[in-house]
Amino acid sequence: MVGLPQPAMAMGDAAPDLMGSEAWVIARAQRDPAAFAPLYETYFDAVYRYCHARLGDGQAAEDAASQVFTNALAALPRYRADERPGAFRSWLFTIAHNVVANQHRSRARRQVGSLTDADDVVDVAPSPEDEAVAAEARQTIQAVLGHLTEEQRRVVELRLAGLTDVEIARVIGRKHGAVRAAQYRALLKLRMLLAPGPEEPSDG
Repeated sequence: MVGLPQPAMAMGDAAPDLMGSEAWVIARAQRDPAAFAPLYETYFDAVYRYCHARLGDGQAAEDAASQVFTNALAALPRYRADERPGAFRSWLFTIAHNVVANQHRSRARRQVGSLTDADDVVDVAPSPEDEAVAAEARQTIQAVLGHLTEEQRRVVELRLAGLTDVEIARVIGRKHGAVRAAQYRALLKLRMLLAPGPEEPSDG
């Protein structure tokens, strides 16, 4: 795997704040791979959270996130700057979506009748109660998301990763209206699944 720049790598004293000049940083990184570090540092956490939500395992998510940035760094010279807000983030999450899909396909090929191993993946490190509660929460979220359609699940997971409706539309290749409709239907279904059911009326 191509070595990724470390987040602590400096761009030099003249480098401006990334949030106000992302296009400048991208243009420089297209010429000098070492200048990719601020983009990596800015977006790694969001990409990792998205990968973790899709894969359900910390190590798999870390591997996937690393692959996302390796692929992004390799493809960056071909990236075409877009003036629309969030264009680079949409491009990056499109790569993340493809990497996760490949991970799922690879995992499906390896899992030939080994369902017990999949259970162990969710909570690998033995820890105190906090870790147990976190693992249970992840299982609950995954179980609830499992009741959504594939498109609804993708929309919700990208939304949880911080993307806007417009950015999600670019990532999954759908129209903005279709994304909003899928999100609305997903939220209705999630609300029904998570809300406590009405109490049965008593006879008497």
